[in-house]
Amino acid sequence: MLLQSRCAGCDRPGVPLCRTCRFALVQPSRRPPGATGPADHRVISAVPFTGRARDVVLGFKYRNRRQLAGHLAGLLVNRLLAAGIRPGVDVDVVTWAPTSPHRRRQRGFDQAQLVAEQVARQLGLRSRRLLERDGAQPAQTGRGRVDRLQGPTFRIRPDVAGRRVLVIDDVVTTGATLRSAAECLRGAGAIDVVSAAVASTPGGLASRRQRWGEVVTGPWPVDGTGAGVRQSA
Repeated sequence: MLLQSRCAGCDRPGVPLCRTCRFALVQPSRRPPGATGPADHRVISAVPFTGRARDVVLGFKYRNRRQLAGHLAGLLVNRLLAAGIRPGVDVDVVTWAPTSPHRRRQRGFDQAQLVAEQVARQLGLRSRRLLERDGAQPAQTGRGRVDRLQGPTFRIRPDVAGRRVLVIDDVVTTGATLRSAAECLRGAGAIDVVSAAVASTPGGLASRRQRWGEVVTGPWPVDGTGAGVRQSA
């Protein structure tokens, strides 16, 4: 028995992402993106995590719609280029903030990795696994806001020194995960780190300056303990 394909955004039978939902994902933002603030506290996002865009991202993430990775990556690539990011100049390698080992086993894939690999391909750059997530920590999904502010702990892989890294996540809410990833990469010697996500929760970052398609700047809120960063030997 063949299972009928359905749109990830509206569940209409047919292609994985219908024409209507494709148009819904490319609505113009209120203002063009612009880089403001220090580079270590910015996140570039492609769409707001609301409405139809939220449905598409959730379908990709939880309903095994892996074929959407290329389209979501394209949206993010367009936003990165509009923000002035120059492949090979501002960034020379693409990586991702890995999900927890438990989530990866549960889903059978890492959604941030799929997007990062497609982004790298479209930008003409290499994608590399530069981070490992501490398996003892719970995933960010489902945690309360206070708990989310304490970002996950990452272990670094070798050969990061001297690189300009683009690190990608699927959804940014408080920014804690990408902040922890960026701190880990810089601690290992990365010259610069650009953080990006497919979608961002409106009002999720404490700066309250977030708008769809804009570059969001920090500093992000942290409690007294901050986010753990650990390098492997």
